[in-house]
Amino acid sequence: MHQGQSRHAAYILAAGWACSYKLLDDGQKQIVDFQIPGDFLGLRSVLLQVSDHSIEPVTDIEVTEIRVQDLLDAFARTPRLATAVLWAASRDEAMVVEHLVGIGRRDAFQRMAHFLLELGERLTLVGLGSKAGYACPLTQYLLADALGLSAVHVNRVLRQLREAGMVTFRDGLVVFDNYDRLTDFAHFDPSYMDQIGPLLP
Repeated sequence: MHQGQSRHAAYILAAGWACSYKLLDDGQKQIVDFQIPGDFLGLRSVLLQVSDHSIEPVTDIEVTEIRVQDLLDAFARTPRLATAVLWAASRDEAMVVEHLVGIGRRDAFQRMAHFLLELGERLTLVGLGSKAGYACPLTQYLLADALGLSAVHVNRVLRQLREAGMVTFRDGLVVFDNYDRLTDFAHFDPSYMDQIGPLLP
């Protein structure tokens, strides 16, 4: 899916990682979010005439395509499904808001710590992570585009968090060396992700 594209479908990511991003006129990229298995792709703008963002794979991916009309028909037949999808969209929006707060008000170290903890919570929900850590295919360049930092700054931040004994990100693996201390340091409260699920009648 590309920014400015019309008449696109939505997808459910079955395997792999993807990212959604905005591309500026000067070629700079701001990654809005990363998608992991179980996430929707393109749901946020599926009802808009034109897509407001682009999506590209981070790894090899498998997706299930959902045509817009099929989605609307399913909503009409199954209001509980519509409620669940609205919950997913609302949860995604809450995470985008949290990322905006991170870029605007957290220093680079708290921003990185919060981001890695959030990814851990999301991956734990789908059985791909735990409080010990998780596999992560993101490069320092992708982290830089997501967190509003340079790749050099990302490297320095990760090194200092590792040297502080809180988290190690090396060779595609995030290891929480001291989960509780990292959580306190980042002021991380996962309640905004509403892991309990949607309120269904």
